[in-house]
Amino acid sequence: MNSKGATLVRDLMADPVITLGRNDRLSLANNLLKQERIRHIPVLDDDGRLCGIVTQRDLFRGALLRALGYGSRIADKMYESLPVKEAMTSEVLTTSPQTPAHEAAKVMLENKVGCLPVVEEGKLVGIVTEADFVQAAVRSAESV
Repeated sequence: MNSKGATLVRDLMADPVITLGRNDRLSLANNLLKQERIRHIPVLDDDGRLCGIVTQRDLFRGALLRALGYGSRIADKMYESLPVKEAMTSEVLTTSPQTPAHEAAKVMLENKVGCLPVVEEGKLVGIVTEADFVQAAVRSAESV
């Protein structure tokens, strides 16, 4: 919280963050999303800077292939053959740890995104997601 008592992004964000490299395979992204039960993975370049994000929605294509009758082997081959950089979103909205949480939530709503990577001095320091805001609302309601 800041001096006015407002909740800041740093109060809600997850840290550390699971990340991928641009050249990691989509199969790794798919496995991490399932195993960690998350929906967004920031992608870092060789210098450790945020260069994109891969989401469940990005990997929907493989599920679509299965639904269209191509089978899971085709989807698995696609995931294994493609690097993350081929499926990631490159233009990523970000926030800082000092941003008031309500401002970050407004950006997410206006842009219809499910998360904002949290960047400080060019480095990824966390991620804030819709789930973080829901958890904050529950905690707030329970403390009343």
